[in-house]
Amino acid sequence: MTKAISLAGTTLELVERGEGRPLLFLHPGEGLAPERPWLELLSRRFRVIAPSHPGFGNSPLIDESGSVDDLAYLYLDLAAELGLRDAVLVGACFGGWVAAEMMVRSTTRFSHLVLVDPIGIKIGGREERDIADMHALPHAEYLRLAWADPAKGKIDFTRLSESELTAIVRGRQAFALYGWKPYMHNPRLKRWLHRIDRPTLLLWGAEDRIVTPAYGEGWRKEIPGAQLELIRQAGHFPHWEQPEAFVEPLSAFVDKNA
Repeated sequence: MTKAISLAGTTLELVERGEGRPLLFLHPGEGLAPERPWLELLSRRFRVIAPSHPGFGNSPLIDESGSVDDLAYLYLDLAAELGLRDAVLVGACFGGWVAAEMMVRSTTRFSHLVLVDPIGIKIGGREERDIADMHALPHAEYLRLAWADPAKGKIDFTRLSESELTAIVRGRQAFALYGWKPYMHNPRLKRWLHRIDRPTLLLWGAEDRIVTPAYGEGWRKEIPGAQLELIRQAGHFPHWEQPEAFVEPLSAFVDKNA
């Protein structure tokens, strides 16, 4: 089911599937994508709520602009509006950044945090690049860095409708808006990750070259008690590339830390 909800002076497009424990899924900078096998698998266990970030899908930008701060507060408001309790918060890539920003503010409505190859913090020195420049890379090079099997990331744009193409362009513009400067991170976020007081799992594509597993280890060190688990034959989007291998450890983590 796809619906729209009015919240904090804006409108959010939501996809909702399944029943049971609520799971709020925050998508990567690539958007939700038309095909979502990971969502179908998760919906067998959870009530999955997957909003399109403002500027993506049919969700308008907030005041024609926006920041990651806006998204963090917006989704905390969404959790309250939906009456979520003991919800699992899952964020992938850009969505992982937003999820972390939410949890350093308030963990009240969430029982578990799962971050999937998140961006959002600075690990290396000033002159070291932690996050590949996704916007400047030639498309073939981007696919090589982002996917264990680059063929899985290819899109035949000639087969997409005008509305689908428009949504892709809008999403890319919004992604750049949220993370342009400083590039795809908040210099202050790492300082506050110690505030996350819920069981946290970092799921990482073993062949991610956008943000490598070493970057994931940097996240693990900053979040108290966090676990890092690699997903084989997966790059930056393991939920797309290896959906079963993504859902299995996520479900086991929630069960183990019930």
